[in-house]
Amino acid sequence: MLRKITLLISFLLVVSTLSTTAQVKNVQKEAEQQGTKRINHKIDEGIDSGFDKIEDGIGSLFGKKKKKKKNQPQTEEVSTESESQTAENGIEKTNEPQMDVQWSKFDFVPGDEVIFEDGPDVMEENGEFPSRWDLEQGQVEIAQVNGETVMIFLDGGKIMPYLKNANEDYLPDVFTIEFDYYTPKDGNRLSFYLTDTKHQRSSETQEFEVTPIRVSTPDGNYVQHSDRDYSYYENGCWTHVSLAYTNGKLKVYLDDTRLINIPHYEHNPSGFTIYPYFAKAADDKAFYVKNVRIAKGGVKYYDRVLNEGKIVCNGIRFDVNKATLKPESMGPINKIFELMQKQPDLKFSVEGHTDSDGDDAKNQTLSEQRAKTVMDQLITMGISADRLSSKGFGESQPVADNGTAEGKANNRRVEFVKF
Repeated sequence: MLRKITLLISFLLVVSTLSTTAQVKNVQKEAEQQGTKRINHKIDEGIDSGFDKIEDGIGSLFGKKKKKKKNQPQTEEVSTESESQTAENGIEKTNEPQMDVQWSKFDFVPGDEVIFEDGPDVMEENGEFPSRWDLEQGQVEIAQVNGETVMIFLDGGKIMPYLKNANEDYLPDVFTIEFDYYTPKDGNRLSFYLTDTKHQRSSETQEFEVTPIRVSTPDGNYVQHSDRDYSYYENGCWTHVSLAYTNGKLKVYLDDTRLINIPHYEHNPSGFTIYPYFAKAADDKAFYVKNVRIAKGGVKYYDRVLNEGKIVCNGIRFDVNKATLKPESMGPINKIFELMQKQPDLKFSVEGHTDSDGDDAKNQTLSEQRAKTVMDQLITMGISADRLSSKGFGESQPVADNGTAEGKANNRRVEFVKF
């Protein structure tokens, strides 16, 4: 043992002398020939090599395991230095930061003033052209599908809202558009335009192409739904399309997922046109469209509470004559939830209202059930039950004329009244 120690000390002295000599030699002579950068590299290599040899020698004296060289795969034989990077309880540490990501893929909130609405109405006659629309080309008729009144596109069919001011820009600076459409088995895409292609011919063409799995913008770019592929609609399916425009900012959603988010849309939306070019009744490729709504945007929820003491939501939707929430209702409900989280002293009475269609007593019961459904949803999401109550008013408190489709749409609402 004494002999080994003597040899190690001698080795250390030799290495120290070599390192010092190398540094003097490099600085005085080689710097002039090869440059400072190369000299420093050689010095580093010499010192690293010396340290490795010293460590190996000390390790052999005290029974340490040999440290793995760089770029060699890790095995169970790791050095004490590597072991020091392991956290308590055997959990390996990592330099990657833990990210608390909060991101909503569905933040759509419908406008609060409906300016065009078509279900179509149940009183529309089967086989006739839909009365609230105008036609540019193709063939579109009213039909009943699984008990619901829809528009059926038989031969392409390009339609737009039938409005007195159709040749003008009738879309406000803040608006939303929604509709449901059915893609048939092996069906192709549907197009919609943010212009009236029949009456606003001087306007820019703003065609968006949609399928149940992707959206294509006017410039030809498309965004794919991350959770869907062709198999999603190979046998046909319904899709809810929603669009929100706010002073140049444009978002497009499929069902409950945002796909398009344009911060500065270069065109001016002026109207609305629907055109499923590939619809062919003869080949069993008919498209169906229903629940079309264009609404003027509104004030932020918190500002409404401060100014009016309540929030009026006609974007919370339910199945027909039921209290079952539709998926697109989660946009406004999520906003109410976020508001109540940020304002812990805020309490709401959730109040349901209906239009005048149907029996008074049934409307009263339905409004109560729907209000309770919304309240229960917020409680399920984490809002304390003592901050919420619910009640229904049926058709007794209209805010618009029940004689028009738009008036009925504005009367079918859920209000959040501060208490």
